[in-house]
Amino acid sequence: MNSLSQYACDHLAELLKGFGLAAATPLSNWIDGALVAGEGEEITLINSATGEALVSYCDAGTALIERATQAATRGQREWMALTASERGRRMNAAIRGLEGHEEALAQLESVVAGKPIRDCRAEVGKVREMFEYYAGWCDKQHGEVIPVPTSHLNYVRHVPYGVVGQITPWNAPMFTCAWQLAPAIAAGNGVVLKPSELTPFSSVVIAQLLECSGKFGQGLPKGLINIVNGLGKSTGAALTDHPTISKLVFVGSPQSGRMIAEAGARRLVPSVLELGGKSANIVFADAKLDEAVAGAQAAIFAAAGQSCVAGSRLLIERSVFEQVTSRLARAAEQIAVGLPSDEATRMGPLQNRRQFEQVTRMIEAAEAAGARVLTGGKRPEGLPDEAHGYFIAPTVLVEVTPDMEIAQQEVFGPVLIAMAFNDEAEAIQLANETRFGLAGAVWSQDVARAHRVAGQLRAGTVWINSYKAISVMSPFGGFGDSGFGRSSGLDGLREYTVPQSVWVETAPEASVAFGYGSGVG
Repeated sequence: MNSLSQYACDHLAELLKGFGLAAATPLSNWIDGALVAGEGEEITLINSATGEALVSYCDAGTALIERATQAATRGQREWMALTASERGRRMNAAIRGLEGHEEALAQLESVVAGKPIRDCRAEVGKVREMFEYYAGWCDKQHGEVIPVPTSHLNYVRHVPYGVVGQITPWNAPMFTCAWQLAPAIAAGNGVVLKPSELTPFSSVVIAQLLECSGKFGQGLPKGLINIVNGLGKSTGAALTDHPTISKLVFVGSPQSGRMIAEAGARRLVPSVLELGGKSANIVFADAKLDEAVAGAQAAIFAAAGQSCVAGSRLLIERSVFEQVTSRLARAAEQIAVGLPSDEATRMGPLQNRRQFEQVTRMIEAAEAAGARVLTGGKRPEGLPDEAHGYFIAPTVLVEVTPDMEIAQQEVFGPVLIAMAFNDEAEAIQLANETRFGLAGAVWSQDVARAHRVAGQLRAGTVWINSYKAISVMSPFGGFGDSGFGRSSGLDGLREYTVPQSVWVETAPEASVAFGYGSGVG
């Protein structure tokens, strides 16, 4: 083991010890208010910066799923016995449990997920933001009174599902953990959440800190949140198939999303799927090109392109195509690619070998099909000798045609394809010429055109003269292969409730209709 790998292992051990997890045999699950060791096969995590082993833990297994669902059921009943206002107060108290642990949590995420430390610090702040936002919704989930044409009082309540199952990805485990936990419990549900087997620890720590926040007032009931770690084929399958789970929420690839939806369909359980994207970033000739180039760079190279909303397709009006692509290539070559722990790093490695090999294969296939690499496409220069991990330089491809695989399929890496268009109609056609529909952007100083084009993009989120502006207050989700249902905002909260219609007879002498009555009683 080289010195860089040894440092990463020692640093991780220190972080895990600080959170009460033993590095040698990490207790990788949080069930019923306690750390619990897995019972299945051993899973070894790899340091994405060095390519060497980092730490091992055991798959949770079916038995722990049973324990977790039982705990969530008890915790949910206790939670719903509280008033809505009290639940809001307790959510606010719970999030204060992170105070004093922000830097350690960011460091843990950086080591395991391979993300630049500066990005991880920002994500810790997002965790707090999400819980504070949804805590405010606890006592504002108002019902409705329906003016039915009978003597009944008919009102609608929004009631929780009970226990929901959540599966989150390896590219943003801490962010997506909070993204789903907060609305689920604000709506009154208990939760069993399974992170990716590649990034298990930050979700466990978040759950632990949320429940152990007693010094700030009463927090969350024991068992309300449970984190189980393991493989999709074992722990994941046991979760999706468990009869206690009343709704499934998945963030990840379309391939896995289809399996989750099928598992739910077999039990007639609804699901929310937040899947991949192939988002179009449209630049018109009249755009402020300095801003458009900076926006295009951030849209694809942030998080090493491992983002579902990455602006991976840059569509540029032909008259400025050469100018924009050449400037973008020069800017890409200036991005500081390096170790996740380095404060100067703007882009780190890909998270795992499988993704590294997939991205490399797609770049090579694109070149074979006629695309040209303007910059990048290989391992970046200037890395430390010991950094043998999964690094790919920021890559820009031109001479790409819409029928190429790289123009249609999600790469999930720091790879941007640039294509030219002649007019507005062609830009819209190219943008919508994919099965994905998660996000998109329009850069133009013509306000009318910007709104006109945005309105014709088949995408759940569209930015104008901006990219990747995301808030917990605004709904997020997609069309087609990007999934269905919404996260965040009021729409995200509603995904965790079921409308319940209540009819109360108010007539002095009620009559009961035979069949479906429509007259006044």
